[in-house]
Amino acid sequence: MLIHAMIYLYLWIHVTRSEDISLIAGHLARCTTLSRQETGCEKYEVYHSQRDPQRFLIVEHWTSQADWDRHRTGRAFLEIYQPEIMPRVTREPHVCDLVPAQPV
Repeated sequence: MLIHAMIYLYLWIHVTRSEDISLIAGHLARCTTLSRQETGCEKYEVYHSQRDPQRFLIVEHWTSQADWDRHRTGRAFLEIYQPEIMPRVTREPHVCDLVPAQPV
């Protein structure tokens, strides 16, 4: 039996120019709507930092590596994220492993 591990991605992005913050927020909101409709998307949330208005955190959980790979060929990534967001930000991606809770 083949077991597919969940993919947990946490991505900090920093908007290069402060005048692009609203534009990026709108693009991220559209990416969220489209990504949540994709097969294997367990969670897709975007957070806007209260401390630094130029920073956003994207939280993605995908059922499998194949689902995450497919996401990067979908509309949200190819039509919005790659052409509209990536040129205006710096990125710090972290693919993570879940540390499960233990009984105390």
